[in-house]
Amino acid sequence: MTSPEFPEPTLIAVNGVELEVFEAGRHHAGRPIVLCHGWPELAFSWRHQIPALAAAGYHVIVPNQRGYGNSSRPAEVTAYDIEHLAGDLVALLDHYGYQDATFVGHDWGAMVVWGLTLLHPDRVNGVVNLSLPYQERGEKPWIEVMEEVLGGDFYFVHFNRQPGVADAVFDENTFPFLRNLYRRNAPPMSLIELARTETAPGEPVMSDSELAVFVSAFASTGFTGSINWYRNLDRNWHLLAGVDPVIRQPTLMIYGDRDLVAKSERLAEFVPGVEVVSLDCGHWIQQEKPEETNQLILKWLDQL
Repeated sequence: MTSPEFPEPTLIAVNGVELEVFEAGRHHAGRPIVLCHGWPELAFSWRHQIPALAAAGYHVIVPNQRGYGNSSRPAEVTAYDIEHLAGDLVALLDHYGYQDATFVGHDWGAMVVWGLTLLHPDRVNGVVNLSLPYQERGEKPWIEVMEEVLGGDFYFVHFNRQPGVADAVFDENTFPFLRNLYRRNAPPMSLIELARTETAPGEPVMSDSELAVFVSAFASTGFTGSINWYRNLDRNWHLLAGVDPVIRQPTLMIYGDRDLVAKSERLAEFVPGVEVVSLDCGHWIQQEKPEETNQLILKWLDQL
């Protein structure tokens, strides 16, 4: 997973696993920023942000999180709960000798950053999250609520209630699935439909060579490790039961106006220090609007 401007990886042992980590600007010790990818993505999703942040004086740390790329892929489903995922990031800070850092997350990476900040607030000095707003815990486990409201075919529910089914479809159709998923202005389609469709409507988000990085990685690893993150949502709901639900760190929330992920109407209740901005794009915010994303993050970091 390299390009002329993309860093070479290092395997780092943390929290009982090995993470494949890409970094830049290490000489800027003391200004760490950790970028956390979503699903089904990789550290490579941040290829446009890494050089800009390093040039601005930050030590940029970008892991392929557990289940992705050449990082460890434990067999146990529960090895992908929020305590493990957050624990990996805390251990990564310990590896570099940092007490805290600014964390940036997109999609599932945002979910992990929210959870990390709740579980280990002293290790997070600022939050930048893209697409996925803070998820209120509520009175019922998340998958249970989704099943009641959105039905059994909704992919979060499907991944949990029919384990292994979607994994096999994606594994057998890795190239069309990822090619069809990473598109702008595409009409809503189920993930299974995307995997079984030759070419979906919409404009590609990335070049063929960039797409090849993702296809090669998932063709090698399969999708089960990454989908296991979804299979811990209700477990996470229980694990967060006794945690203060308020995010008290300065926070930047970046939405895509064309994203199918809904914006939060109550975000400021749980994240009182949040600044909210929107870009004219879909779900793959930092890849669809790289320059605009960089400018927003750097401006906010300057204020921080």
